[in-house]
Amino acid sequence: MAIFEYAPAPESRAVVDLQPAYGLFINGEFTDGSGPTFKTVNPATEEPLAEIATATSDDVDRAVQAARKAFGVWSALPGAERAKYLFRIARIIQERARELAVLESLDNGKPIRESRDVDLPLVAAHFFYYAGWADKLEYAGFGRRTTNGHSGTKPLGVAGQVIPWNFPLLMLAWKIAPALACGNTVVLKPAETTPLSALWFADICRQADLPPGVVNIVTGAGETGAAVVAHPDVNKVAFTGSTEVGRIIARTVAGTDKKLTLELGGKAANIVFEDAALDQAVEGIVNGIFFNQGHVCCAGSRLLVQESIHDELLAALKRRMATLRVGDPLDKNTDVGAINSAAQLAKIRELSELGEAEGAERWSAPCELPERGFWFAPTVFTGVAQSHAIARDEIFGPVLSVLTFRTPAEAVEKANNTPYGLSAGIWTEKGSRILWMADRLRAGVVWANTFNKFDPASPFGGYKESGYGREGGLLGLEAYLDV
Repeated sequence: MAIFEYAPAPESRAVVDLQPAYGLFINGEFTDGSGPTFKTVNPATEEPLAEIATATSDDVDRAVQAARKAFGVWSALPGAERAKYLFRIARIIQERARELAVLESLDNGKPIRESRDVDLPLVAAHFFYYAGWADKLEYAGFGRRTTNGHSGTKPLGVAGQVIPWNFPLLMLAWKIAPALACGNTVVLKPAETTPLSALWFADICRQADLPPGVVNIVTGAGETGAAVVAHPDVNKVAFTGSTEVGRIIARTVAGTDKKLTLELGGKAANIVFEDAALDQAVEGIVNGIFFNQGHVCCAGSRLLVQESIHDELLAALKRRMATLRVGDPLDKNTDVGAINSAAQLAKIRELSELGEAEGAERWSAPCELPERGFWFAPTVFTGVAQSHAIARDEIFGPVLSVLTFRTPAEAVEKANNTPYGLSAGIWTEKGSRILWMADRLRAGVVWANTFNKFDPASPFGGYKESGYGREGGLLGLEAYLDV
């Protein structure tokens, strides 16, 4: 039989007009930062994309002051008026979706197919969803109307938000949309390796005529984020990122009256029973761990498979992994893109080598990796014990650890044997078993016969070291209201 090969199908870079340098976005204007500039690079080629300003504590103070001043105007607007701005932002995002998708893939390394078909539609959907809530907060169930007819809920004030590099624009939408809908103003710090889409969003705010100071974007490394979190005039802190940094933030906020939500790491179990639809489960496993190169906090990085189907499932999984196309993120045929940074690639390699040293058997998909850039082949480990580091630690890369179980009770015990508790997946044809398992799994989100499905109306968040608080849905509103 003839072997069919995919011809290159590159998306054009010409739709993105990159400037050589970008400043901070404070009070509706781009301004220079006081700190040294740094380069953001394309992880697929290591090519510098732009020079980015670094915000010092003085710059963060300017941004918070601008947000505090704007809060008086923004919070006083009727909800229906705030909604108009959010609807306008959502529509502009849709109009500029192709440009934003290319930008996200350039700066982050994820395949254009994912940024175009997953990230951008969800970004717009979050702004549409929370725009719809802006004039209905009194009906959200968080507070009664007062005697003078006003809603019993009110905004918190200035929200300081720090987002990660794995879904830069989507995490921005998760945080900014509910904050603005509730009447808060925002100072947001994007990750230092992926600042461009947040700066593009600042331009969208200007295009939507958002009042100056309502949204402020400060770029920089960890010191900039720490300054945002610790600022005394910030009323609400929202962070998505590592558990290690989450602990530091929790200590910083402790003893203050700041509200805090943390969405941290995960080591999700994807549990496959012997009665599961095998081909469907294989697709779910691949989507669960290799989507976005495994740079997903809720990735199904532990595969728990019932012993009776272990060999059959692994054979099918390896056949499917052998068809994954690793390469140019801007090629529409690419399944797995570039690792986001040299530092992250080093961490993935270190933990994978540790997995081999501890006795697990490693198998990587046969694929030719590009010479330049940061790349790692999709990898699966079998013969993994619960004590192995690759079964305990968050690798945050395209690496799957396979464990086995015999009974549903054993599956629950192994799935819950982790300091994390963000997500889990169940694959079975029995609805009663799905409900039995979901009731016992200590995970904030449990998917049944699917994985990595998101909706702005559905709350997302975890237990234990995966953080606390919820983003999305009604609970995502509560995080930005004084109730």
